[in-house]
Amino acid sequence: MSIEHTVLVVTQDNDPQLSMLKDLRHIVGRKPDDFSSAVNDPVVILAWSTPRAVLRDVFHMCKDVRWVHSRSAGLDNVLFPELVASNVPLTNGSGVFSQSLGEFSLAAILYFAKDFRRMIRSQMAGEWDQFDVEEISGQTVGIVGYGDIGRAVAKRVHPMGMTVLALKRHAPEGADPLIDQFYKPEDLLAMLARCDYVVVSLPLTPETHHMISDKEFAAMKPTAVVINVGRGPVIDEAAMVRALTAKQIKGAGLDVFEREPLPPGDPMYRLENVLLSPHCADHTKDWLNQAMRFFLEQDRRFSNGEPLENVVNKSLGY
Repeated sequence: MSIEHTVLVVTQDNDPQLSMLKDLRHIVGRKPDDFSSAVNDPVVILAWSTPRAVLRDVFHMCKDVRWVHSRSAGLDNVLFPELVASNVPLTNGSGVFSQSLGEFSLAAILYFAKDFRRMIRSQMAGEWDQFDVEEISGQTVGIVGYGDIGRAVAKRVHPMGMTVLALKRHAPEGADPLIDQFYKPEDLLAMLARCDYVVVSLPLTPETHHMISDKEFAAMKPTAVVINVGRGPVIDEAAMVRALTAKQIKGAGLDVFEREPLPPGDPMYRLENVLLSPHCADHTKDWLNQAMRFFLEQDRRFSNGEPLENVVNKSLGY
């Protein structure tokens, strides 16, 4: 028997993908009052694009919330204490965006290995400037946070002949063909010391906030490049700017930042050893369609009483 429910779509955007919900009983709204007609109904909340405070208010006003789904993979803007303490399952969009983030990570590695910035600068100046480039085969990548994004990175760099290390709270019991060695969080500094490239793909939790700071940058090689495709505040940006400015590390490829949008005048706009992406490395032409298709499949599973995918451990935040 199908589980009857109303989908409450909490959003600040009027995306065309919302029309894909046409076959579901649903309400689209920006504020809690928009959902007042469904407060006594069994509901599913789709956090499409909304401030946490609005989501929290909608959650509180509804008397029978069966499940909450976040469009995004990161949950730092979704989780609030009452949701964490409740028995309501929470799922996220993990995996929907990972492939493109894996590609960005490989692109950032090649950008620094081949010094594309220098090539472009010379081309624009009309200069024939020959120089030596690096091969990435035989170099070492350390993935800080081996979840779905981390695996997407490993799938791309391992076939390139790179040694792949991974930091994970609980390493798998069996061998992983993509990973040469796993490290536990307490061994982070030892892993960083081996890396030519460090890809950060962690969720943001109290434990991971500023996990990469002065001590971690000091442990890296002076030729190391840091790439962040997880959450901005996992890296202490002030410490990173100090390391980049002092040439303590070679460079950084960044898709996420502590403050977004990055304000005008921020030093990272001017640093020659930074590749800066305005948090759009996963914004493919189809990314919102993929996100909605994933939710629709989740809703089908929920309606039929099947197990949901991407169920989050709310106490851990991922």
